[in-house]
Amino acid sequence: MARFLLSAFADEASPNIDEQIKALQRNEVGYIEIRGVVDRNIIKHDDSTIKEIKAKLDAGGIRVWSIGSTIGKIGIKDDFEPHFEDFKRTVEVAHMLDCTNIRLFSFFMPGGENPDDYRDEVMRRMGALVEYAKGTGVDLCHENEKFIYGETIERNLDLFETFGSGLKSILDPSNYVQSGIKPMEAFKVLDKYIKYLHIKDARFSDHKVVPSGYGDGNIKEILTELNKRDGDVVLSIEPHLKVFAGYDALGDDTSIGETEFVYKSGDEAFDAACVALKNILKEV
Repeated sequence: MARFLLSAFADEASPNIDEQIKALQRNEVGYIEIRGVVDRNIIKHDDSTIKEIKAKLDAGGIRVWSIGSTIGKIGIKDDFEPHFEDFKRTVEVAHMLDCTNIRLFSFFMPGGENPDDYRDEVMRRMGALVEYAKGTGVDLCHENEKFIYGETIERNLDLFETFGSGLKSILDPSNYVQSGIKPMEAFKVLDKYIKYLHIKDARFSDHKVVPSGYGDGNIKEILTELNKRDGDVVLSIEPHLKVFAGYDALGDDTSIGETEFVYKSGDEAFDAACVALKNILKEV
């Protein structure tokens, strides 16, 4: 039986690190997949600011599970060299935060073209990242995403077979749904490569992101299979739920129906995502 450990993208509760920590504590989530702080990605802060952030996380009892980087989220034809410098900085920041995982992607494909035509360049770029990460103590974790090379099951498998232990998988059920792929089918093929999950659900009918268990992401089924593992399994909550920007202007007596999956604030959406996952875990 697995021990499920919870992480989350707390910047969806608030851009402020103090409020992010409160949101994690409130929901008894012990890890953060750190991404945005204030007005930028974590890697864009200077060293002194990152040390301050680390001190606050330590004081709040929050450990950094992964850097939610945007590495690999550029076009395959875009200049790679400045992006590679960002990657080097991401590894530095991971060390500063005592973090052993970096989330990344495999480059956006040109619209209307065959991704297979860009395989060699994808592998060259990914290979440079993997080679640099060797010996750093940091795992590179690839997230399936819409419109990148690693969007489909087959091309994800291609990446993991090519790089072996140098590249791990983050299975994101919602992204598979939005690509028209059944997440359970992806899980069956990629199981042995999966390091952790992004907990995010969506519907095939309209591609809308919904709380876990309300969509077609097969989250309960996947967690049931993961529960057969021995040891820790990390689940990183990425709410992506809709916040009604005009709520404050309506007055405190106005309620928004939760059945519509629209929330009054980032905090409320974050809490809803955490509760949805915990409800599923009770049944696994």
